[in-house]
Amino acid sequence: MASVQTPEQTSNELSLFDSEHPQTFTVEYAQTLDQRDPLRHLRDEFIIPSKRVLRSKAVPGRDQNLDDPQDSCIYLCGNSLGLQPRRTAPLINAHLRTWAAKGVYGHFEDLEDTGLPPFVHTDEVVANEMAKVVGAKKEEVAVMETLTANIHLLMASFYKPEGQRTKIIMEGKAFPSDHVRPNPQPQYFSCLPSQYAVESQIRHHDLDPSMSMILIEPESQDNPTLTTAQILSIIDHHASTTALIFLPGVQYYTGQYFDIATITAHAHSKGLLIGWDLAHAAGNVELRLHDWDVDFAVWCNYKYLNAGPGTIGALFVHERHGRVDRDLVQSSGGAQGFRPRLCGWWGGDKSVRFQMRNQFLPIPGAAGYQVGNPSALDLTAVSASLAVFALTDMAALRRKSCLLTSYLELLLLRSPHTAPLLSDRHHPRFRIITPADPATRGAQLSIRLEPGLLDEVMRVLAQEEGVVVDERKPDVVRVAPAPLYNSFADCWGFAAAFGRAMGKAVKVRDR
Repeated sequence: MASVQTPEQTSNELSLFDSEHPQTFTVEYAQTLDQRDPLRHLRDEFIIPSKRVLRSKAVPGRDQNLDDPQDSCIYLCGNSLGLQPRRTAPLINAHLRTWAAKGVYGHFEDLEDTGLPPFVHTDEVVANEMAKVVGAKKEEVAVMETLTANIHLLMASFYKPEGQRTKIIMEGKAFPSDHVRPNPQPQYFSCLPSQYAVESQIRHHDLDPSMSMILIEPESQDNPTLTTAQILSIIDHHASTTALIFLPGVQYYTGQYFDIATITAHAHSKGLLIGWDLAHAAGNVELRLHDWDVDFAVWCNYKYLNAGPGTIGALFVHERHGRVDRDLVQSSGGAQGFRPRLCGWWGGDKSVRFQMRNQFLPIPGAAGYQVGNPSALDLTAVSASLAVFALTDMAALRRKSCLLTSYLELLLLRSPHTAPLLSDRHHPRFRIITPADPATRGAQLSIRLEPGLLDEVMRVLAQEEGVVVDERKPDVVRVAPAPLYNSFADCWGFAAAFGRAMGKAVKVRDR
């Protein structure tokens, strides 16, 4: 597996940006960076929506183009929903034609002209390719269910409160699918719904979330990030009463990239299991889940992995947790011989899967955690995206990502479009709350605005500038330059549009 980009390598590559030279802040300079980009051809693998189509209330007909290179929007929202690869529609059409032509035989027949495996083997083929993206052995990955369902399935196996060890340590600003705060207080960036995976798991064991859920909170709302030292200190303080740690790989609100290797090793030194929510990390940063000794992980495939809205998710289970002792399973009547879990027929031994035996014998590895028959249609969409990832590697994508976010950061802080907004050091119009070190952030910069500006800024960006980003109320704009399809010119275009939008928003607010 390729090594993870070091801070020193990142620093050396960033030296090409001369922050003192006016040329650095021109669109011509951004275009020059794009011409030098060894991954620039990957942009052609995606459909970039045109501004005209985005503004339209209808989708173009089949005989009309969805994109227009001369009218492309600036799409910086891959942290919410990735763009569609051009390979997706042809592959899905091939799947639909196979189903139409072969019916149930499509489950088992190898066909010469579709480029697709038989339906029954699609999950295994896709998992093998996914393993390369997350730094895992092929048997440690399963593409299945959805993010929250996979959290439940793995917590059923890994969260085993016993005696004093009942607590789950997690990040206090976790995405709402992961937890709900006991006795919730109004938060400055999110509204938490009523039922979520971690709290419901704690309640399922007849425990009180207010006592059994430890939330690691930022020390300041002005700097809403967590240091590794802070996380390790919380682990130390609660180790004797903790049953499980569950943290995000990349924090959705700030874009902070946590030190997975260090935190995992520290958890294990205290005898604790640790799982990772990689919804904003998979396909974004370089991961080595096997080498880092991660116990388990979950992620979705519709953000940086570009497989379509709400598509099938994925999970990782380290090989030591996926071992199966066939003899012990058989001699114990299925009561022993593998890690306890919620079982389903699709996770059973493929050689006897359709014999419908009474005794469950799991597939060794992550595939043994599968429950039901996965959607071959969803898996086909995932495979189309992974085919694009196969044209490069995560090390190269991570290098470009660090350059993109650093160039965008430089533009926001120093370019003529935005620097005037920061002229009052005591009352800047905006500030970047994402960590400044490229090694500790993913493909995202989160920009916190002065109060009262967000709605108008988002309106101008979307309706007047053709820029697609997302927001977190009441005051944060999240900007995510995805290295597969975003360019340095996109970063320049956003900075210019953001400066204009901020100017208009200030006038609207202050009039």
